[in-house]
Amino acid sequence: MGEKANLLAAIERDREEIIEFLRGFIRKRSPNPPGDTREAAAYIGNVLQAQGIEYRTIAPKQEFPNLVATFNGAQSGRHLVLNGHIDVFPVDPIGWAHDPWGGALVDGKIYGRGACDMKAGTSASIFTYRYLHRIRDKLKGKLTLTCVSDEETFGPWGARYLLEHCPEVRGDCLLNGEPSGTNTIRFGEKGPLWIALSVNGPGAHGAYTHLAPSVTKIAGQLIADLEEITKIPASPPDNIVRALEQASAAVDRAMGEGASAIVPKVTLNIGAVSGGLKVNMIPSQCRIEADIRLPLGVDKDTVMGKVGQIAARYLNVTLEEINVSPPSYCDPYGEMVAILQANAKELAGIEPVPIVSLGGTDARLWRYHNIPAYVYGPAPAGMGSHDEHVTISDYLHVVRMHVVSAYEYLTR
Repeated sequence: MGEKANLLAAIERDREEIIEFLRGFIRKRSPNPPGDTREAAAYIGNVLQAQGIEYRTIAPKQEFPNLVATFNGAQSGRHLVLNGHIDVFPVDPIGWAHDPWGGALVDGKIYGRGACDMKAGTSASIFTYRYLHRIRDKLKGKLTLTCVSDEETFGPWGARYLLEHCPEVRGDCLLNGEPSGTNTIRFGEKGPLWIALSVNGPGAHGAYTHLAPSVTKIAGQLIADLEEITKIPASPPDNIVRALEQASAAVDRAMGEGASAIVPKVTLNIGAVSGGLKVNMIPSQCRIEADIRLPLGVDKDTVMGKVGQIAARYLNVTLEEINVSPPSYCDPYGEMVAILQANAKELAGIEPVPIVSLGGTDARLWRYHNIPAYVYGPAPAGMGSHDEHVTISDYLHVVRMHVVSAYEYLTR
């Protein structure tokens, strides 16, 4: 029996342990905000310690610990980095059929906040590191595990901190298990641009509409005008255009019908609108918060220039940039893509295609350092909503895929 077959056999022997690890991981609450991941990080640390695996905790902020582990193979070679995040979305309790922090196993599905986003993928990274650590004398190069906090809020205390202050985590390639759908491999992602616009006025009694304009009415008109930014054309590289055209059907399967149509476009979501104190008062201030997603081939300055032009049509409107991450991509036909595709076909008869994702991941941060970074994870079932879950079959498939793909990368 070859080493790859041995690894797959070990996963099968440990099937129940792998499942129970994820269920226990979900029970360690780590919503962000507020972002305290200490209990969940300790859960991972205890498992690594029990396996005799050395790791270090890097916590630029006490409640945001990051776990990093590294080993060298017996021969020189390339450096592969595994990345997953510990923090998860907060929970709106409405609509859940199962305890969001319970890790319930029902009809072949594990339920709970973080089940697919992304404690299943992070678990795959942890088990990949564990299995390959056992056979490190047969590997070339280096393997690094990064379990980070603070991904849900752009990562200033998580992966971004590690890449800025611990350059040893950069590596030659990154593999991440964010929810993607097993029929796709994400080689790039759109860039979130979050902005706020405030409309201001003097305010007045609600009956005295002749004395002051309604800033909420103006805000409504402004929101409608902001749709103009979705017409900004994109100019991505030719190889990206080809990859996206070939992947359109897979994109719709992974992210919902219509997703392929908006991958190459600027999109606008008005996430929050607040204004006014009382029904019979003309409000003096209304704030709009917008989530704009930049496709490959559109930069922030172009969009902000257009937003500024729209805002200038109105008096007393101020514009604020809350946060931004540029769109990112790497080679859609890179070596890790070929490895993942071959293993998916061998293990499950799946032929995943390279795509660009709508949502953001920490993988972008490695791409900013010109490091190819790929995402292969379970389906995004209930992600950010109620009854988030992962199927046992998807979860175990992702574990197998990460283990054997990392093994092949470190033995070539």
